Amino acid sequence: MSYEALNTYKQNTVLTATPEELTLMLYEGAIKFMRIAKYSIENKEMERAHSSLIRAQDIILELNYSLDMNYEISNDFRSLYNFIHEKLVDANISKDTKSIDEALDITNDMKETWKEVMRQIKQRVYQSK
Repeated sequence: MSYEALNTYKQNTVLTATPEELTLMLYEGAIKFMRIAKYSIENKEMERAHSSLIRAQDIILELNYSLDMNYEISNDFRSLYNFIHEKLVDANISKDTKSIDEALDITNDMKETWKEVMRQIKQRVYQSK
């Protein structure tokens, strides 16, 4: 698959995704950039680590800003996103992989929980038909 075809595929995937699928994509993107940053720090590629941490921070901020604060649980999510963001900023300042690991653990848990919620919703919709 050519680079151009891959970009077109990715763009179409995003444009046709449901809000739930977009949220999952954001979690996956944040995790990907955290892993790249960790690998980069371990291999003394500080510029790549910095840019990857910035991208992960931006994704976490997007997740945070997109919260609907009309729901009580959104306050819990906001606290988690703020904590993750702080850990990523700390990691970028100190180039410490421990902070990335802490952020990764929480983000992975949130992604897996989100996937389970999506699965349960699909199951309920399917059963109601």
